[in-house]
Amino acid sequence: MSKIILHIDLNAFFVRCEELLNPSLEGKPVIIGHSGRGGIVSTCSYAARKYGVKSGMPTYKALQLCKNAIMIYGHFDLYQKKSKEFINFVKKYSNIIEQASIDECYVDMTKVLQNEKNPLNFVKQMQANLLKETGLKCSIGIAPTKFLAKMGSDMKKPMGITVIRRKDVRKMLDPLPIEDFFGIGKKTSPRLREMGINTIGDLAKLINSDDQDIKRFLGKFYFGIKEWINGYGSDTVDTEPWDPKQIGHSTTLPRDAEDADEIKIYLKQMAEEVSKDAKAENKVGSSVQLILKDNEFKVINRSKRIKDKTNEFEVIYEEGLKLLAANYDGRPIRLVGITLQNLVNKDEIVEQLSIFDNYEEVKEANAVRLLIAELNRQIKGADFKTAGDYLREKKNGTH
Repeated sequence: MSKIILHIDLNAFFVRCEELLNPSLEGKPVIIGHSGRGGIVSTCSYAARKYGVKSGMPTYKALQLCKNAIMIYGHFDLYQKKSKEFINFVKKYSNIIEQASIDECYVDMTKVLQNEKNPLNFVKQMQANLLKETGLKCSIGIAPTKFLAKMGSDMKKPMGITVIRRKDVRKMLDPLPIEDFFGIGKKTSPRLREMGINTIGDLAKLINSDDQDIKRFLGKFYFGIKEWINGYGSDTVDTEPWDPKQIGHSTTLPRDAEDADEIKIYLKQMAEEVSKDAKAENKVGSSVQLILKDNEFKVINRSKRIKDKTNEFEVIYEEGLKLLAANYDGRPIRLVGITLQNLVNKDEIVEQLSIFDNYEEVKEANAVRLLIAELNRQIKGADFKTAGDYLREKKNGTH
């Protein structure tokens, strides 16, 4: 008997959290990102997407496309809190859960649904209850494998439910553009199109005829993709806690860059995204990795440990600049990436006092922070902060 796997994907999660915080935003074109020089779109509302705005786009371009967009830097503590509410809600239905990211999870619902007279109505009610109890909207894919469930959740957004049975794979997947194949990214799909592969069906025909060119192109991924594209593959939901050990972002440049200053612009954008994601996950890291790929596809990959664990954009960017200065030799660059590595939960860090620190100064600073936290807790709506925090926020444009 096939398993019943659900992939639950929260719709425009960051934006939805902002709407719950400020209901007047609902239905409006909202962009989560930074409007400063070099800022990029982290995510956006469906209303903004209608104008052509999308994740990873420079914010200046997004604001050209959607002049009435509302820019928000983001409330990362809120996103983490709502993500926990989401997972706790799903646990009421099944304990076999694999959290894939802050806003999506796989759930094995086989035992729960196998005796239900109308399993689809059960899932619809589950979707409605999530909205009622948490305010979060989601799309759900139902299938016998994790891959098909993920494909299903992407088909109808927002608030859609899609069932993909193994016998319906060819009918439902084949007409889709190759870019919609989960696992084939925006870097690989243009190369597939150059080979005449425009749809998932085109890829399926070549794979199922054991075409040697596609086998060489896909390499070690060939056999996994062959299973996926025919409705098979993993149906095992991994219940180990989702805990990323690194967070990275990279981008292929619109043209090869031969100037360090131009590379710095993209490096800054990627560092900003890494910082946002790390804060959303409540993670801090102890090393930064720079990735450069030249026009001959040779990769420069260098890492640097940092003194104090961080998720702050300024630190990540500064360390990236140091790595760039030490390793860039002027060759044409086509891809730039930066990664925050060796991640741990921020709440779990025990700060150890260095023998070179001034103990009284450290004790006083900690006492001030504890006092501010207590004032904010006791006085509803208050937002007390240290002068240092205020100046940092002002500098970053978050105040």
